[in-house]
Amino acid sequence: MNAPADTLPAAEATLKAEKASFLRKPKAVWATALAAVFAFMGIGLVDPILPAIATNLDASPSEVSLLFTSYFLVTAVAMLITGFVSSRIGGKKTLLIGLAVIVVFSSLSGLSGSVGELVGFRAGWGLGNALFVATALAVIVGVASGGAGTAIILYEAALGLGISLGPLLGALLGGWQWRAPFFGTAALMAAAFVALMVLLPRTPLPERKVRLRDPLLALGHKGLRATAFSGLFYNYGFFTILAFTPFILGMDAYGIGGVFFGWGVAVAVFSVFVAPVLQNRFGATKVLAGTLLALMLTLVGLGLAAGHSVPAVVVLVVLSGALLGINNTIYTELAMGVSDSPRPVASSGYNFVRWMGGALAPFAAAQLGEHFGPQVPFLAGAVAMVVAIGVALTGRKYLAAHEPHVV
Repeated sequence: MNAPADTLPAAEATLKAEKASFLRKPKAVWATALAAVFAFMGIGLVDPILPAIATNLDASPSEVSLLFTSYFLVTAVAMLITGFVSSRIGGKKTLLIGLAVIVVFSSLSGLSGSVGELVGFRAGWGLGNALFVATALAVIVGVASGGAGTAIILYEAALGLGISLGPLLGALLGGWQWRAPFFGTAALMAAAFVALMVLLPRTPLPERKVRLRDPLLALGHKGLRATAFSGLFYNYGFFTILAFTPFILGMDAYGIGGVFFGWGVAVAVFSVFVAPVLQNRFGATKVLAGTLLALMLTLVGLGLAAGHSVPAVVVLVVLSGALLGINNTIYTELAMGVSDSPRPVASSGYNFVRWMGGALAPFAAAQLGEHFGPQVPFLAGAVAMVVAIGVALTGRKYLAAHEPHVV
């Protein structure tokens, strides 16, 4: 329900204050956000070089897709231990351990001699990613000024920027040698390690240590559970686009990198600048349902265009980035505030469930494409969006109660 007209000035003042505080962050926040950019670059880094990896390591698309599956499967499971670890050794140490693990396994990925080795090293990379990503959001929210809302937007900006720059770096380095992007990532993460060691102050331990079962117990809240399982099916569609599309574009690393750079820019711009406006105007639940419906139609369009029109595929991929950017912000805000669980605990439970969609989609899409044609993976992704809408609507009573500002 829309707020009365006399609440508009107060709401606008709040938005202006949030925007002003967005730029007035301590150096530690910006250092953590920059490190998060580098970490998220690892998600799309392999996109432009997937065909090259398949050729050089004599692997099928479904075998190469396991680079995503192993990465996100380990990331999802490891989310259950991140709060347990960080509540005992502190956020800063957890971030540094996560970065160190990524440096080691991204370097080993560049030395891989077979697709099996590469899949295994990406799994180790996923462990480091989980330790870093889950803790980074909690650290940014804890250290930043201006409230959780602006901190989450900053985190989503880092995610969008990292996702957009990852394919670009992968293309620039991968066009020269397919192993180079892995070593490039290792160098960036090593630089982030040094920056956080110097700029991030020691983070205090929470008053209560997180137990291993706490993230699973948090999912007992119907609102958080609806958000997480809707996010699982949403992520299935997300990573169908990210992991399967490179195989049907018929482009070299530079072409694929350019397409997904445009896609990532759309993710970043719409997550930071458009999602908050839509959320404040219509409320999270309506925006979520609307963008999921639009994403379903986009996936149907990709299914119809796959194998027939590369220009149409490119346009639809970039368009999907705008929708994904909006949804990323909405889902994160809901997960962080819809329940009464501490934010790190709620984030761990939510990410454990939703990253399972990222683990399943790449391999399932490749298998469907190999056996039934390039149209079917996208149509399956469209069906997943319908399920995501249905799950979100089952919890709309709890999600609607979490509307941050509706003006």
